[in-house]
Amino acid sequence: MRFFKQEYRSVKPLSDTSRRVAARFTGTVQGVGFRWTCREIARELGLTGWVRNEYDGSVSLELQGEGADIAAFFTKLTDYFSNYRFATHVIIDEKEDIPLIEGEADFAVVF
Repeated sequence: MRFFKQEYRSVKPLSDTSRRVAARFTGTVQGVGFRWTCREIARELGLTGWVRNEYDGSVSLELQGEGADIAAFFTKLTDYFSNYRFATHVIIDEKEDIPLIEGEADFAVVF
């Protein structure tokens, strides 16, 4: 995984098979580069949305794009942290489909 990579796939236009997913992660998700890893994987796959730390120690995320790309995101994220140099424990605590947002152009880390 290369952080702060400037080149990434452009965002795909929304289609009939596009979806937006809201997820909440718990476990070892703060202080390990979790949000930045999410951003790089999402950009690599041409997905949009955002990720942020929550005050309770969890991380919230909204992810938008093709269903197959969203599935690939979760697979890559799981693979990355299962091979992480520190012992990490990541749990998808909640996940649900939510309405699409037209015109979204990037995936961002928000504060």
